[in-house]
Amino acid sequence: MNQAGVNEKYKVSPFYVYFLMHSMQTGLGVLNFQRDLAKATGTDGWISIILAGLIVHILIWLIYKIFSIVPGDIISANNHAWGKWVGNFFSLLFILYFFVLGMTIIIGYINVLHVWMFKEVPSWAFALVFLAMIYYIITGGFRTITGIAFLSVIVSFWLLFIPLYGFKYADFTSFLPIFDHTLIEIMKGTRSTSLSMLGFEMILMFYPFIKNPEASQKYAHGGALSTTLLLLLLYFVSTVFYSQKQLALTLWPTLTLTSIIELPFIQRFEYITVSWWNIVIITNMVLPLWAASRGIKRLFNVQQKYPLWVMFMIILLVNIFFFDLESLHILNKMINPYSVSFLVLYLPLLLVLLSIKKWRKRL
Repeated sequence: MNQAGVNEKYKVSPFYVYFLMHSMQTGLGVLNFQRDLAKATGTDGWISIILAGLIVHILIWLIYKIFSIVPGDIISANNHAWGKWVGNFFSLLFILYFFVLGMTIIIGYINVLHVWMFKEVPSWAFALVFLAMIYYIITGGFRTITGIAFLSVIVSFWLLFIPLYGFKYADFTSFLPIFDHTLIEIMKGTRSTSLSMLGFEMILMFYPFIKNPEASQKYAHGGALSTTLLLLLLYFVSTVFYSQKQLALTLWPTLTLTSIIELPFIQRFEYITVSWWNIVIITNMVLPLWAASRGIKRLFNVQQKYPLWVMFMIILLVNIFFFDLESLHILNKMINPYSVSFLVLYLPLLLVLLSIKKWRKRL
C-alpha cells in the first residue's frame, strides 16, 4: 500500500498512461476547436496549437516533479504543502473542477446528439443511459477504466481517414498567409485551444494507480504529443477545406467535414461519426467523475459509490431542468479559461512550496 492507499493488484503498467492521457484529451474539443482558433489566429492557429502543447508538456513535467517529492495524489501533495485544512480546501477545488468537467462533457455530447441525430429525445434520457454506463465502468475499478481508455484509442484510429478525405477538396492557398498575427492574438488562440488539451491533469488523481509511476512519464508526454499532432492535422485540413470566414462560422468543423463523405452503402456518414464518438469520448466522461468521487472518498473516508450517486443526481437534475445551450456555454466558461489558468498558476506554486519544505528538512 502507498500513501494514497492503493493495493498493488489495482495498479496498471506505466505503458497504459499513454492511452489514459491521449483518450482523456481526445474529446469534445476535437469536434469544434477550429472555430474559436480561426477567429483568434486564422491561418496561424497551428502556432497556438504548438504553444498549447508545449505548455501541457511543461505542466506534466511539473506534476511528476511534485510526485517525486510527495508520492501519492494531489490530496497528499496539498496536505503536505499547506497542512490539513488549507490543503483540503485546495483539494475540494480540484474535486469541484473534476466534477464540472465531467458534467460539461456529458451535457456537451448530449447536445451534439440532439443537433445531429435525435432532436426529439429528451436530454435526461441520454443522461440516464450514460450515467448507468459510467457507474458500471467506475465500480469496475481503475483497471476497468484503463481498459476502456485503451479500447477507445485503438478503435478510433480509423477516424483519421476522415480528415485525410478532406484533402480531396483542399485549396492549399487557404493556408496562406502565415506569421500574419500578433503575439497577443497567438496567445488568445492558445487559450482557446486549451479546452482541447485538458485531461492531462487527471494524472493528479490516478498517479498512485500506476506501477513504478516514475517510468510512466515518457508515456504521459507521448500521449500529449499524439493529441497535439492530431489537433495540428485537423486544423490544417480544416484550414485548406474551409475558407477562413466559413471556419469562423461553422459550429462543428470536424463533424461538418465528415458530412461530405459518401459511400455506396451509406450517405449520411456523419451519423457513423457521431455514434462512434461515444466510444471515443466515454473516457472523458468516466475519468473526471471517477477522480471527483475518489477525491471525496480520500477526504471524507466514505465509500466511493455514495459521492457518485450524489453527482449523478445533480447531473440528471441539470439535464431535466436546466439543459440548454446557455447552460452549456456557462459550464464551458467555468472550465475554460479559468480552470486552465488555475492549473498553470497553482502547479508551479505547489512545486515551489514542496521544494522549500524538502530543502528545510535537509538543513
